[in-house]
Amino acid sequence: MLTFDLILVFIVLLFILVSLYREILGPAFTFMVGVITLGIFGILTPAEILKGFANEQVAVVILLLVIGDLLRKTGAVEIIFDRYFKTARSYKGFLSRMILLLSGFSSFLNNTPLVAVMMPYVHSWCKRNNYSPSKFLIPLSYAAILGGCATLIGTSTNLIVGGLVAEQTIAPELRSLNIFDFSAVGFTMILLGYIYMMFLGDKLLPSRPDVITQFSTGGREYLLEARIPEKSEMIGKTVEESGFVNYPGIDLVEIWRRGYKITDFGPELLLDRGDTLIFAGDNETIADMIKEQRGLSLPEVGMFTKKKRSEMVEVVVSQNSTLINKTVRESDFRNKYDAAVISIHRNGELIKGRVGEVEQKAGDVLLLFAGADFVQRTATTTDFYFISKVREFVRVEWYKNAVVLGGIITAIVLAAFQIFPLILSLLILIILSLALKITHPKELPRSIEF
Repeated sequence: MLTFDLILVFIVLLFILVSLYREILGPAFTFMVGVITLGIFGILTPAEILKGFANEQVAVVILLLVIGDLLRKTGAVEIIFDRYFKTARSYKGFLSRMILLLSGFSSFLNNTPLVAVMMPYVHSWCKRNNYSPSKFLIPLSYAAILGGCATLIGTSTNLIVGGLVAEQTIAPELRSLNIFDFSAVGFTMILLGYIYMMFLGDKLLPSRPDVITQFSTGGREYLLEARIPEKSEMIGKTVEESGFVNYPGIDLVEIWRRGYKITDFGPELLLDRGDTLIFAGDNETIADMIKEQRGLSLPEVGMFTKKKRSEMVEVVVSQNSTLINKTVRESDFRNKYDAAVISIHRNGELIKGRVGEVEQKAGDVLLLFAGADFVQRTATTTDFYFISKVREFVRVEWYKNAVVLGGIITAIVLAAFQIFPLILSLLILIILSLALKITHPKELPRSIEF
């Protein structure tokens, strides 16, 4: 028999489904409205409402989100990805490594930061090897989803089910779930998914042009000035042997040697100590070169690559800017704005020559390498307006990466053998991260996806 309470529960569930599907309200607010409604009509008591917030599994989900964000901030995952994908050359070679690594990581970590870190590698590798990213993005998503099914902590759903099993009283003989109780089924799913994507993915997935690449090829192109320092691996190599001729998305357009400009050079030209190389490319490719450096020093970037946190941004010079008719060197960007001008783009054209000697004009788009104080120092300036952030660079001491990665592995092992509770291990890791200043207390709430 349908009672008022039963009808109301159905109405609340229907509201939650419709709100989530149509995005009427945010997920957190949607569930809050549903719970409060059930509380108002006495279906749930205040104690029962608060019990959900005190659930250990819910707390573990929140802590894992924080840990995932810590990995992103330290760059530990990026370091592993850099080394793991460095030698991948073929389609199946890269796809195989991507599926295995991502499904392994997502078995123990939140999918969102992993996919967010992985996507630039997919786009960069596809651009470098002339593949369409559409061949990889679906396998990327599937690998993260399948990996999450392999362990108790792989997804929040598994954790919540584990909490319900632990609290149920209908079958007292049913023990609590362990971390690897899902593994027999989960790893079988990963294996089947791996076989399917390796042998059928290439045939079934479309090869569509990359929207990002299409946009960038029609967008702004910049010049990057790089110098060959003493003891560089590039000294004595030809232009062709250096790899700069075939570097995807960037062209070597000029070489300055002992005050003379060389524009007509062949691939057999030998590079020498002190040569200044001028490259032309889009902002993303320049960001890749700054990250790799490849035996070059970047005089315009200088000390900024050694800072713990820096970023590459685009700004446009305003009509009333005090920078107008001043050269980049005269503008003193380093001391005034905690930034260095890498390159200038004007009216759809490249500005050739040494960056420091270029006079700035209204409407110039500047590519900047900015330090941690850039935002604060430019908060009230009208000299230029922010356009976009191209890339963020994070340098973290090796021992901090070791603490985060080692802490995660230790927490998982201790929980797997039921030596120490997972929630306490994760709390200790977060406290250590705060003590070592890997993160800040104010940043912790931002790690949680509401």
